[in-house]
Amino acid sequence: MKIFFFYNFYYINNMYKYYVFLFLKGLAMGAVNKIPGVSGGTVAFVTGIYEELIESISKINFSSIKTLFQKGFYSFYNQINGKFLFTVFGGLIASFFSVSLLLDLLIKKYELYVYGLFFGMIIGSFYVIYRQLEKLTYRTFIGIVIGFICGMIISFADEFNLGSSSLIIFISGVIAISGMILPGLSGSYLLLLMGNYTLIMVDSVNSLYFSIIDLFKFDTTFIYDDERIYLLKVLLLFTTGSVLGLIFLSNILGSLLKKYKSITISIIVGFIAGSLRGVWPWKVKSQDLVEVDKISIYIPEVYTESSVITIFYIIIGIVFVILLERFASNKIEK
Repeated sequence: MKIFFFYNFYYINNMYKYYVFLFLKGLAMGAVNKIPGVSGGTVAFVTGIYEELIESISKINFSSIKTLFQKGFYSFYNQINGKFLFTVFGGLIASFFSVSLLLDLLIKKYELYVYGLFFGMIIGSFYVIYRQLEKLTYRTFIGIVIGFICGMIISFADEFNLGSSSLIIFISGVIAISGMILPGLSGSYLLLLMGNYTLIMVDSVNSLYFSIIDLFKFDTTFIYDDERIYLLKVLLLFTTGSVLGLIFLSNILGSLLKKYKSITISIIVGFIAGSLRGVWPWKVKSQDLVEVDKISIYIPEVYTESSVITIFYIIIGIVFVILLERFASNKIEK
């Protein structure tokens, strides 16, 4: 009886730890997704949940929808690995109202050091994911080159404002969600290029946050605020596009990882390397009145105090990701 009790206690304790860490991984994914140049997909890859995430999302298809209507929600929930998905996305959603807000404050005050840390984390991610290639063949080498070129093209792209019509906001959701699925591709950076980052990731998210606060205060007067309602509609359209884009991309990536795993990972490795320019810490905004938002990068003087501190944070970022991957590889099994 005692053995049975201790076995159950050990099992429940392990399960609890597993889902707590899973929630924290979702929290980290959501936090970095909000930063232009950084990808939540990279976090998923490094923490060891990427393939299960892709596989679970790809299970949301016609078969699982049929199960939902014929056998009920619980059968649908089990078929799509619901515990895993709800825990990860619970952390991801929670990050928008917690860690992301903290990161916004840190970037405003210590932008150079924060980007230095993330630059180091991406270098560390490149090393960690590269190690997952079984061997470097001419095919995987070509994959790395293709990924690198694609990453560089996006990092050098200029901003093009597509407007904020309902269709554009929906399409923005489809495109931006790729940053959570494709390691090295930043959804926030794509939104910046499309000219809708502030509208969606700042104004709309903040409007939802303040609306939730108002509801907790039993204050519903915001429904008469046209601007607040407009921003909530923007967020709804964006979220709808993101969900559909997530399911579509996950099905494609799931098939690629099953059939062409080495080549797919090699392209991801190259993409991460090519995207490093987008999160280079030393950058300056143009003073040109015509191109006021254009950002240029520069090589700093190495021996200044700010440069030494930034390099220190870059090293911390590299070491942190390598240690995180080793910890994740020894993670508690379900």
